[in-house]
This record gives sequence, structure tokens and C-alpha cells, in this order.
Amino acid sequence: MGASTRVMEFDIGGRKRRVFSTGSRYIDAMNPTAALDPERCYRALASRDARFDGVFFVGVTTTGVYCRPVCRARLPKRANCVFFASATAAEREGFRPCLRCRPELAPGRAPVDAASRLAGAVAARIAAGGFNGTWVRDAARGLSVSERRFRRMVKRTLGVGPSRLAQTHRLLLAKRLLTDSSLPITSIAFASGFSSLRRFNALFRERYRLHPGALRKSAAGRERQGEKLIFTLSYRPPMAWDRLLAFLAARATPGVEVVEAGKYQRTVSLNNHRGWISVGPDETLHNLRVEMTPSLLPVLGSLLLKLRRLFDLDAEPNLIEAHLTGDPRLRSLVRRQTGLRIPGAMDGFELAVRAVLGQQVTVSAATTLAGRIAAAWNAPAETGHPSLTRYGFDAARLSSVRPARLSAIGLPMKRAEAIVRLARAVAERELDLGAGAESTIERLQDLPGIGAWTAQYIALRALHWPDAFPHSDLALRKALGGASPRDVLAAGERWRPWRGYAVMHLWSPQSIVQSP
Repeated sequence: MGASTRVMEFDIGGRKRRVFSTGSRYIDAMNPTAALDPERCYRALASRDARFDGVFFVGVTTTGVYCRPVCRARLPKRANCVFFASATAAEREGFRPCLRCRPELAPGRAPVDAASRLAGAVAARIAAGGFNGTWVRDAARGLSVSERRFRRMVKRTLGVGPSRLAQTHRLLLAKRLLTDSSLPITSIAFASGFSSLRRFNALFRERYRLHPGALRKSAAGRERQGEKLIFTLSYRPPMAWDRLLAFLAARATPGVEVVEAGKYQRTVSLNNHRGWISVGPDETLHNLRVEMTPSLLPVLGSLLLKLRRLFDLDAEPNLIEAHLTGDPRLRSLVRRQTGLRIPGAMDGFELAVRAVLGQQVTVSAATTLAGRIAAAWNAPAETGHPSLTRYGFDAARLSSVRPARLSAIGLPMKRAEAIVRLARAVAERELDLGAGAESTIERLQDLPGIGAWTAQYIALRALHWPDAFPHSDLALRKALGGASPRDVLAAGERWRPWRGYAVMHLWSPQSIVQSP
């Protein structure tokens, strides 16, 4: 070591631990390449800066506990803080996880994040356009809080009140439609969630100091779209689009979905609005190009949100892969396939049915069974596309089907009964496949025919839970050299909070195994 290097020793859990200090940096004694600027880390810790959540962890030498930088516990003294690039590094040095901020969980999922999760859910609901004049009251009542507290919580977290947030989103959606489509301004106003054209024009002038028609004139050179609407969805590169598409293609329900010419296409039935979509890569930018029928315009906000989750567009691959490559067993695999995403789902119930069909059968067999159900019970669709002839699974319709009829298409009776019971739970709102992952996983396992593997698979894709981990999966065990479920579970501890992404890497063709 150089003359400027100091060794700092701490007594943690009855054991001596060393951290080297070189000028302005701390270096993990077991991983000298994981260097962090302690002054910057401490400033982020003091401000509870959410941008650093998941980027580093802080160990407090006086308590032996390590936390996330957003933890609301009392700020420790600077001299008592040691910073680590991962939760694994902190635990290796003898620190135990904080029970308040739960650093072993993905950022945004611990109890301390309740306000942020609430605000995020509100923002998503606004984007989906699911609001009427009483939505604030209804939302507050559902959370057992007063309207005043509800508004205050949203404003504290997002910086603006819920009404202002909704207005801003509607205006941004209207602006996008004005510049990217040739729809009449009146249609755009109502599609954006405004109750009248007069209110739309007034708010547009107030916020942007422009008449909506001014944007229409400035976009005179835009592409003519004919009988379809075209939008783009951005993502953080890199993105392994071909791998994502191959995964979806193998599991595409015949009649409902199809992958052709590098594009994902399917029928859509959302809030009584029906049509079809086609999604492919933009050749010049880090975007996906979405084409859809005008009939889906009233549910545009909700549809675009579903597509972001389907293609996992909000993932930060560099951060996730930096964590996973810390495990030698994953390092080469992750580096060979950067940008891998978790394929989501357009509809939670549709994915849940697929998960049940995939129990103890091959991918192709489950796809065949899904196609038979779609042909027999899904509503017919007229899209002009020979491969898109049915809409997605409908919980209300399948809940009324006798298990014996389902079994007749080639399903074991127990599995047919599980699908009917699942459909009934969703149709009667006993089960919400858009709720929190942990509570939904428990509720799923209360249903007959759904065990831990199926519940975790649904959480991985339908609930978009990044730490979902079906550790008993045979494909995972093969990819890890025939490991037992217990050994797979133990190995997964090093991959938290991104075990779901580790699963996708281990299920990839590079591992010569396939998921259900």
C-alpha cells in the first residue's frame, strides 16, 4: 500500500473488519475494485437522495447494521459510516440488514417506501386515465386516510397535487397526439381525458400559451398514418430485443399473439375498446415503434403503460448487470447477453392462465393448450390479419366454464379446476393481479392448483416483481449444474434484489435450458 493509504478497523459482531481508506475513497477490503466516494455517499445519505437507492449501501459500525441511502432512521455520524457497492459486500463484512428499509429488497418495495409506492400508483392511475370527479375521495377511502392526508402525501412525494398531476399528464398526451397524429382536435381533447373542448383549449393556452392548432401547423411534415396511430416508447440501452422477441414468440397464444418480421403483434381488448397493436424497434433511436388501431385511442394512456411493462422498458440494465456480474457463476453469461429484459404481460389474468398451463409440460405443449382455449372461449376478432382472430382470455367467461369441458381439450382435471377457480377469483375481485407482489403471491398460493413455483412465475412476469425467484424450477437447477432447490435458493441470495433478471439469464438459450 502507498504512504497515503490508511487501514480502518471496526469491531462488528465480535469480529474485526478492515476497510482501506485511500484519500477520498473507501475500498471494500474483499473487493478493491468497488470504490466509492464516501463524501458524496454521505451527502446522498444525509439528503435521502433516491437517485442513489440501489447504487450503494451504508454500514453503521456502532450498530453493525447496513441500510439503503433512503432509510429514514436517524442519520449516523460520518465517522461511523462505511460504504459498499452491494448488499452482498456489506453482509460479507459482518453487517446485518436494517429491518426498517429492508436493503435486501429491490428499491421501492420495502415498507419505508410506502409513500413513494402510493404516489407511483397514483401517477400510473393518472396515466391510465382512470379518473372521475370522485377519484381522490375514493382513493383516500380505500387507504383508510382522509382526503387531506392523501393529497398531502402525493404532493410531498411528487411535488404537485393529484389534480395538477392529472392535468399535466392529459396536456402532455394531447400534445403528443397533436404532433404525432392527424386526428381532429376535438377527438384529441376527449381522448386526452378532457370533458369538453372549451376546457381543453383554455388549459392549453394557460399552460403553453399556445392554441392547440399551432402545434398542428408546426407538425405539417409528420408522417401520414392512414388507418393507424403511431407512437414511440423510449428505453435505456442496451436492449436485447431479439432475445425478448424470441421468448414471447415461443409463448404466443395462437389467434391472440404473433411474432413476425421482427415485430410483436396482438389483439387488444381494454375497457370495452378493441383493436390490435404492432410493436417493433425504431431503427435510429433507443425507442420502440408502436402502431395501433384508432379504436384504441380512448385507452391510449393505459395501453402505453401496459406496453412499457410488457417489454420492461423502465429497467436500468447497466445497474442490474453490474450487480449480477459480481457472482462468478453469472459473470460470463450476463456479459454475453447484455440488455436482457424480463418479458411482462399485457394482462395479468392471461399470464396467470398461461402459468397454470405450463405446469409440468413443455413450452410448445402449453402454447398449444392456450390456443385451444382461445379458439373455444375467447371472443372473435376481425383484424384483417390471418393470425390475429381472437381477443385475450376473459376471466368472467372462463369462470363459467365447467372444468370437465376444459379438461376435454387435453388438460388434467386438477389443472382445469385450477383455471376455473383462478378465473372466478379474478372475476369476483377476490384476487387483484395488479396489487403488491408479496400479498398477491400469498393469495395465489391459497388457490387450489397454484403452488410456490406458479405464484413466483406470475409475480415475475405479470406483477413485474424484479426479485421473483421460482427456485424449484427444473430449468434453473439444470443451468446451475443439477443443483437442489435449496442450493438454488442459497445461490439466489447473492443476486438480490434482481433475482428475476438472473432467472432470465439462466433461462436463456446460452444456458441451453428453457423456462415454462
